[in-house]
Amino acid sequence: MPFRLLRMGLSRSAEEPRFLPQTPPLRPTYDVVIIGGGGHGLACAYYLAQRHGIRNIAVLEADYIGGGNTGRNTAIVRSNYLTPEGVRFYEASRRLYRDLSAELDINLFYSERGHYTLAHNDNDLHTMRWRAEVNRHCGVDSEVVDRASVAQAVPELDLDCGGDAPVLGALYHPPGAIVRHDAVAWGYARAASQLGVEIHQKTRVQGLQTEGQRVTGITTDRGSIRCGAVVSAVAGQTPQITQHLGLYPPIQIHPLQACVTEPVKPFLDTIIVSASLHVYMSQSSRGELVLGGAVDPQVLHCNRASYEFLTGLADHVVDLLPMAGRLRIMRHWAGKSDLTPDFAPIMGKTPVKNFYLDAGWGTWGFKATPIAGATLADCVATDQTPELIRPFRMERFSNQQLLGEKGAASVGH
Repeated sequence: MPFRLLRMGLSRSAEEPRFLPQTPPLRPTYDVVIIGGGGHGLACAYYLAQRHGIRNIAVLEADYIGGGNTGRNTAIVRSNYLTPEGVRFYEASRRLYRDLSAELDINLFYSERGHYTLAHNDNDLHTMRWRAEVNRHCGVDSEVVDRASVAQAVPELDLDCGGDAPVLGALYHPPGAIVRHDAVAWGYARAASQLGVEIHQKTRVQGLQTEGQRVTGITTDRGSIRCGAVVSAVAGQTPQITQHLGLYPPIQIHPLQACVTEPVKPFLDTIIVSASLHVYMSQSSRGELVLGGAVDPQVLHCNRASYEFLTGLADHVVDLLPMAGRLRIMRHWAGKSDLTPDFAPIMGKTPVKNFYLDAGWGTWGFKATPIAGATLADCVATDQTPELIRPFRMERFSNQQLLGEKGAASVGH
């Protein structure tokens, strides 16, 4: 028996320290206010405090920590994107993820599995070769493998897919990984709190205060506060925040649904993605199959999960993995994906001085959590746009410098 457990059993007082400190009353003034207590907002707060010494920070979360898209995604980390800008950005994030458990002193269950993006036709193979070349040029480990290699790596798959869409090959990305999503939010929240950052849950933003073209404060359901800078990191709630400033970034909100099955003995140690079938799957550390697909086609500001999605997904999953037909769905949920026209995020400064935006992540925001927080913290602290996120500036939509990331994000995982 571990000594610590024995000591707790024999002790009359075995209280564990609180994971997060009790929330204090809102102060009248902060140097920085971050709207959104998901992974991106908490990471930004942590890096502002840890790297730049800015600690008079309030993180305002309308619900609970990690209760938005951070807790509703499927926890895949990869960097095998299509554009050089995207590849470099997500590779920097993957490298931060790799050592994040030690930095935050929490087990994030980071596990490199290998990531297969299946090709079902010649056009798919062409895109996979294109991505592989861009990846290698940027120093990212990716290669196109043939059907036999996929069969050897994942023998449980039916590579004929019921005869409808046979697999011809795949883009193989060895460092593709999964990580426990809620632990990422908890880890950043605790680390930021230990550095003096205040995290205010159940605090809803009702408006933004400005003087001229400069943001000066925030109105909440717990009162008004003054601040030197505001960061918006609210994903699918972005239009509700930016409208207070007369900003209308080109973002549409689409539901993204996913589900998990009952747990079974581990058998799938890789991540499988098929854009043609609109399917991605992995197996969690608890044995659940984590399943999802593309965003819903309609623009809809809600987290409503639908039976139609579930039945359509099940059809495609059984085509690819026949044994899954015997499993029961245990949980089914939806999140809000904030999609831009070029399938790349919007990060950094805005036309309103001291208002910084982190939005447009679509279905790939979780894998960007560490580097999004770090680069946005650099941007806020210096009021200069870091080179890594310069391509993601909002003004790219007005000066016709769009990125073409849809080919690597059509399913998003």
